[in-house]
Amino acid sequence: MNIINEFSLTVDAKSVNEGFCRTVVSSFITYLDPTIEEISDLKTAVSEAVTNAVVHAYPESNGKVYISGLITEENTVKIKVKDKGIGIENIKQAMEPLYSTGTGDRAGLGFTVMQSFCDRLSVKSKVNSGTTVTLTKRIRGKKW
Repeated sequence: MNIINEFSLTVDAKSVNEGFCRTVVSSFITYLDPTIEEISDLKTAVSEAVTNAVVHAYPESNGKVYISGLITEENTVKIKVKDKGIGIENIKQAMEPLYSTGTGDRAGLGFTVMQSFCDRLSVKSKVNSGTTVTLTKRIRGKKW
């Protein structure tokens, strides 16, 4: 796998930064000439991943969200959204539709949405060490 381009970004785990992260990722893939649907899909998946980190990773403290991305010569985009928060005790359960540890208006569909908008979703987590969500999507635009 030959990497054509990559980035990394660290933001405070605050909901105000979710839109910023979406914009960074959509700008990052622009030179691949993605369709509006491809941009929207990736932005939505990133939004869900960042929101999960903001809402669930640091329930009683402040923290950071680490985002990195790369593009391969096959026009494959990999975005990693990582936190160093409380982690996920049971990943399989957390990925079930409608399951949520959040309160209020949380629907429990974050991972389901990410899966539906990406070609591949990987979730790794360790309790009290954090979670890494990897979103992979092939863009059918220009070959570089």
